[in-house]
Amino acid sequence: MKDALNIKQTLEWYILSGVDATCGDEPCRFLTTEELPVSALRQTNSNFVQNTIASTQNAREICAKAQSLAQLKEAALNFNGCALKATAKSTVFGEGKIGAKVMFIGEAPGADEDRIGLPFVGRSGRLLEKMMNAVNLKREDVYITNVIMWRPPGNRTPTDAEVAICLPFLKRQIELVDPEIIVFLGASAANALLDNTESISKMRGRFLEYETSDKKVIRAIATFHPAFLLRNCVQKAKSWSDFLRILKKLKEN
Repeated sequence: MKDALNIKQTLEWYILSGVDATCGDEPCRFLTTEELPVSALRQTNSNFVQNTIASTQNAREICAKAQSLAQLKEAALNFNGCALKATAKSTVFGEGKIGAKVMFIGEAPGADEDRIGLPFVGRSGRLLEKMMNAVNLKREDVYITNVIMWRPPGNRTPTDAEVAICLPFLKRQIELVDPEIIVFLGASAANALLDNTESISKMRGRFLEYETSDKKVIRAIATFHPAFLLRNCVQKAKSWSDFLRILKKLKEN
């Protein structure tokens, strides 16, 4: 009985720590950066930077060749330049209507999205659909995607390197979908595409502009991520006002 309790407590501790996969039968210890020799640390950092640059350039070249969303999705499924793919169950590519007027962009897939292989299908997705329906938008009429195509372990925040590698796939999706309005769900998505570090509180409530590689300007608006709203219900009124702005802008176009 005592052993069973210890196992249960250990598993609970793993879950709370963000562990969702094992890599071997025996525990092992990795050296921290403080314990590594300076020469080895410099070499490690140099290799990491070079690999990130090479993977990002490779992603740009692959995406430039894709002439349709189907081709781009196939390229994403075969792309191995991001380490996140090794720990994820699925490559979560965007889903929706080609030529959709509205494109929603989140940060990264969660556990449900990783399991099913589609964006925004968990609790956050259900709330997003309710918000869309409230302004006469249906899921089948919009396009939904994320900056990152693979779930980060433990739902941690994606690194700058991971964002840089995945960004060409997102930018190409925008060009191929060609929406009238982009809706950033959370600051991370807006920061990645607008190349800024502003908080969601500073960006939301007004229309922004995103410029594609061919210099086309697309109207964009930032609002709270549905996952944030599930934890902070009092902020839903602000998101509702943002969605009303989207509806008004669509009527003007």
